[in-house]
Amino acid sequence: MKYLSLLSIVVFLTAKAFGQTTVKNESLQRLFDKIEKFTTSAEDSLYLNYHPRGEWSPVSYESQVVRADSLKKYIAALEHIADNTLSNQEKISKALMLMNLNDEVDAIKYKIIFIPFTAEGGFYNRLSYILPRLAFNSLQHYYDYLAWLPKFEKVLQENMVLMKTGVREGIVAPKVIVNNNLQLLKPWTPDKVQQSPFYLPITNLPQNFKESDKLQIRQRAEEVIGRLLTTYKQLNKFFSTEYMSAAKDKPGIMFIPKGREYYENRVRHYTTLPLSADSIHALGLSEVSRIRAEMDKIINDLKFKGSFKDFISFLRMDPQFYAKTPQELLNYASWLSKKAEGQLPKFFNTLYNLPFTVEPVPESIASTYTAGRYVPGSWKAKRAGIYWVNTYDLKSRPLYAFPALTLHEAVPGHHLQGAITAELKDIPTFRNNYYISAFGEGWGLYCEFLGEEMGMYVTPYDLFGRYTYEMWRACRLVVDTGIHYKGWSRDEALKYLGENTALSIHEVTTEIDRYIGWPGQALSYKVGELKIRSLRKKAETSLASDFKIGEFHQAILQNGSVPLSILEMQVDEYIKNMQGKLKE
Repeated sequence: MKYLSLLSIVVFLTAKAFGQTTVKNESLQRLFDKIEKFTTSAEDSLYLNYHPRGEWSPVSYESQVVRADSLKKYIAALEHIADNTLSNQEKISKALMLMNLNDEVDAIKYKIIFIPFTAEGGFYNRLSYILPRLAFNSLQHYYDYLAWLPKFEKVLQENMVLMKTGVREGIVAPKVIVNNNLQLLKPWTPDKVQQSPFYLPITNLPQNFKESDKLQIRQRAEEVIGRLLTTYKQLNKFFSTEYMSAAKDKPGIMFIPKGREYYENRVRHYTTLPLSADSIHALGLSEVSRIRAEMDKIINDLKFKGSFKDFISFLRMDPQFYAKTPQELLNYASWLSKKAEGQLPKFFNTLYNLPFTVEPVPESIASTYTAGRYVPGSWKAKRAGIYWVNTYDLKSRPLYAFPALTLHEAVPGHHLQGAITAELKDIPTFRNNYYISAFGEGWGLYCEFLGEEMGMYVTPYDLFGRYTYEMWRACRLVVDTGIHYKGWSRDEALKYLGENTALSIHEVTTEIDRYIGWPGQALSYKVGELKIRSLRKKAETSLASDFKIGEFHQAILQNGSVPLSILEMQVDEYIKNMQGKLKE
């Protein structure tokens, strides 16, 4: 169930398109160049807003096994380069490349490629993110578009074959995830070609095109998109019949062959630490207890008459906490973004150049999507970062949660961290775009905590929203390990998250389904945040009155996204250097 979010998709692709910068060790540089050439494919340009030309990478099982064998050789070659021949930056680059390559090999090793989708979709709807941003202002753009669509159709067919193999081997998604994907497939299986999302660029042909060119494009589009629509309908039928019959009633990854072993692998990958599922479950229970005490204090301070459950019900039902229109919600998120941005110079020595904007989550995926998400931007692609706000079902989007959400997804969370990383110099280019969940999501959750110092939580309800978001991430440690390692049912997970947070029931449901479809990723937030907070405490204790928040944040962000063990070494070095300066 490898999750194909936009973040994970673009992690490596921008690097492929724009090459590597020079490193000192020539053997490492040559190896990076070979890996880049091997992993580059024509379709990568889609994520940079360019129409692809050339052949696409096959996704059949046989081709991926061959690919894994090649990746293993690159891994061995990287491991053969001795660390004592590398600079500190080169050691980091080597570690990150190994992490990236091993992750892809593991997906093939455990045959998780047989489940090429999650609760939020996958191979068949990934173009939802791409089509609106592709250029369509010349005849060549349309010719290129109609030339690569058949190649995308082949990818659909190959993924269907992967799923059929998964059915035979018992490596299939749970029924709840299949149901989500049947819902997400609906926009892609209309009755008429002209209603397909793929036909939308054809309905808006530039006025300066000749009528003969317009006619030729429309005729070709109806032919190409018509075949594509037939394949989508075949996929929909397969999903709803053969695949649904084989799908698991139980939600956890532990119920597929080698699923328990795969989950242990995911725990190590997403936390970047040698942790066990049992230890994380216990950590989650401890954090839930601690955060609950903070939430109870706010309820008592408000002199609310009733139980914790009553207070949660009040928050979910009272109209004062909800926007009346989608635009009102977008306006509030935009205002919070600018308010947070105004505080940044007080807390950061280095800021970003790339701007970001606020947009609604696309309608085609909004019903099963989270409350908000960050979509990376790129100067190279001439695209600002995007703070996505979900305006679907406004009664499930409480305003008191938006200060924390904004801090996490926009600034100083994902946009600041991602943009600063993209602008780092003198590192291999793939690192400018690489994303490690424990670091990135840990940073986002730390920024929610930082919001108290930034003055972002104006009312007690805002502060309760901050704690309900932290509680949500603590609950993730419990429910993710519960679902995938301890055999919890979906209902048990829904009940646990619903009773311990003020998230709306709709959001509780979409979140639990997200964890079911993306084993282990939910662990990264709290583990990463706790590490960053512990490192800050260490720095504050060591430096006392000489501690400066801007310098600490610089130490955290200076090398981009890194494993937590490397992050700790960075902070230790920062403390050592500061203490050395103070002695001079």
